[in-house]
Amino acid sequence: MSSKTVPDEFDYIVVGAGTAGCVLTNRLSAGGATVCLLEAGPRDRNPLIHIPAGYIKNIYNDALTWGFESQPSAGTNFRRFPLPQGRVLGGSSSINGLNYVRGQAVDYDHWAQRGNPGWTYDEVLPYFKRTERRIGKGVSKYRGESGEIPITDLDWHHPVSEALVESAESLGIPRNPDYNADKQDGVGYFQRTIYKGYRHSSARGFLRTAEKRPNVSVRSDSQATQIIFEGKRAVGVRYVRGGAHGRPEVIRARREVIISAGALNTPKLLQISGVGPAPLLSDIGVPLVHHLAGVGENLRDHYAVRMVSKIKGIRTINNMVQGPALAVEVMRWLVRKPSLLAVSPSLVHIFWKSDPSLSRPDLEFACSPASFREGVVGLLDKHPGLTLGVWQERPESLGYVRATNSSAFEKPEIQPNYLDHETDRRCLLGGMRLARQLFRAKPLQRYLDEETSPSPDIESDDELLAFARQMGTTVYHMIGTCRMGPASEPDAVVDARLRVHGMQALRVVDASIMPSMPSANTNATTYMIAEKASDMILADATPARLSDLALHV
Repeated sequence: MSSKTVPDEFDYIVVGAGTAGCVLTNRLSAGGATVCLLEAGPRDRNPLIHIPAGYIKNIYNDALTWGFESQPSAGTNFRRFPLPQGRVLGGSSSINGLNYVRGQAVDYDHWAQRGNPGWTYDEVLPYFKRTERRIGKGVSKYRGESGEIPITDLDWHHPVSEALVESAESLGIPRNPDYNADKQDGVGYFQRTIYKGYRHSSARGFLRTAEKRPNVSVRSDSQATQIIFEGKRAVGVRYVRGGAHGRPEVIRARREVIISAGALNTPKLLQISGVGPAPLLSDIGVPLVHHLAGVGENLRDHYAVRMVSKIKGIRTINNMVQGPALAVEVMRWLVRKPSLLAVSPSLVHIFWKSDPSLSRPDLEFACSPASFREGVVGLLDKHPGLTLGVWQERPESLGYVRATNSSAFEKPEIQPNYLDHETDRRCLLGGMRLARQLFRAKPLQRYLDEETSPSPDIESDDELLAFARQMGTTVYHMIGTCRMGPASEPDAVVDARLRVHGMQALRVVDASIMPSMPSANTNATTYMIAEKASDMILADATPARLSDLALHV
């Protein structure tokens, strides 16, 4: 039999089976379109993906993440540290911290005001609702009840967590039972993508159904190496199965190529395919297809400081996952009772202001009755502890992602420029001082032994900022590197329908299109973007349009 010479053809090629890619594959295929989904990583068979407590192991698992790291900068005392991003079916929704946070309505109104029609909060709310199946109290007009991703309330509670909530209330921060409804301000317990003891990723919620359809081809262990263009039109993708030495293959797209590889990989793939800043492409030896200065720019990320106190008189998670106590938690998980195996790493949220004069929150706290040695997630202290992680919700510091050569298998240069902007430094200092007030509030005093990180003698702004530079780290929320905006803005990469400026049949659908950081963890917003994009893509594929496309294939 002769070898196959004609490449596979599909209506749509989706590059990246992460949060967005799985949604797109489901929605686009549901109406009958043929879809090929490429994922560089493996299938999500690792059992630790599906057990929520497996997060601590998965976040540093080389088999499930890309192994990216940041470039040194003054903001982090010239340290480098890991920037984990999911490399597996489900992408980062398979390895993330499981908390579900939408942000504030004004975040999306601001996107629309920046020249992106269709992206006001009222216009994106239906897409937030379409994804979720809200389980528990507080169902309202703001929440979805029949979506693919179950959103549940915390079912495992600890006295120290409740004391922290009461401490916040004593400082004038109101208890908020649903920060994903009309108002984010307040303190309470995180909502999670956990149901009946298991993580529910985008792969589990969307891809399981989609890949049963005959019009869907899911190809794992398949690294996209180049977008294929005819003139300015995307017509296909080159990829390699099984690693750098695998066999190169080609697939073609009758309608569109959609890049959903995430805020670090999407700009790199565009750059090595010839779409990006002309000087960079010249430097790395890639022929220019289209000059687009913003590809890889506008990188933003949340930078957190974890403040820790030693706890007395009660066991915390530190003691409850050691020896026989861990066996008890395993047994509880097996019989579907509340268990530490089925909680997210952060239990208590606080959304509040770094300065009382502000009109809305600019801080997010993610807190847990546990402490980690030297602030490293995954390495628990031997003694009981309480951790308050805090970050600036809407960072202004801007970085970049740049390919270093033409190979798809080389890691890009990633420079987040943490704490480069004065606003970020001022906000984080306000958050650290608020954390100190929380530790010292009366409701926590019966449990608090001593503040350990930073030590109480670190008190001035300069000392606290030095601590933040030395001990802070990423929250894994990279966005913005192919930002949405009008073509008149030199750093905009996609228009309001997520089409790449100056190109045809090429879209970007992932966290890289966010013009600015929402006041939130980014997973929920990425789901919304993918839901909205799927409607726009299908609406653009009218019969007349398809006939026109056929002339170009």
